[in-house]
Amino acid sequence: MTALEAFGLWAGLFVLLMIALKLNVGRVRTAQKVGFGDGGGNEPLMRALRVQGNAVEDVPIQVIGLGALALLGAPALLIHGLGGVLFVSRVLHAVGLGGSTGFSFGRFARTLGSLLTGLGIFGTCLWFALA
Repeated sequence: MTALEAFGLWAGLFVLLMIALKLNVGRVRTAQKVGFGDGGGNEPLMRALRVQGNAVEDVPIQVIGLGALALLGAPALLIHGLGGVLFVSRVLHAVGLGGSTGFSFGRFARTLGSLLTGLGIFGTCLWFALA
């Protein structure tokens, strides 16, 4: 698998994840009978919205970074490693925050995973761009 194919795989998986998070918000809206906003502080809806919102904050820029790495000639294994850590951390976050507003392993893993992949993408983009 080439680096560009690896990027395409992870980009597609992240699109699927974002669709799942969007559908979850719709599911919670329907169940809670909230058509607009957060339902005046409806906790299940606010959790679903934050799970989606957190993904919107992190995923697009990091997926762009994975694409840049592919275009810069980074090895496919590097793209798989970074994409895999980011994907797993996003899924853990969705499960962790989706079930509780307090501390959870999933929320911690997302924070750590997103930070590490962000720094990894940053560093490797600089490395491949300047090498």
